[in-house]
Amino acid sequence: MVRITSIVPNTDYTIKVDLDNGKSGILDVSGYIHEGVFVELQNIEYFKQVKNFGRYIAWPNEQDLCADSIAASLK
Repeated sequence: MVRITSIVPNTDYTIKVDLDNGKSGILDVSGYIHEGVFVELQNIEYFKQVKNFGRYIAWPNEQDLCADSIAASLK
């Protein structure tokens, strides 16, 4: 099971992600921010409040993405 070791949110709705398996890259969240619970992420100040919980990342109002999905989506 992959774990997220660090994240850095950017102002273009991307997040720099490092994983414990040595992989790192950019997660582009812009494709999510126009649907459902993720609409709130359109506010860039809210988007930058993302926190790392190891197996997932999450925002204050419980929007989240799991580490496995993130690992598969890194560019």
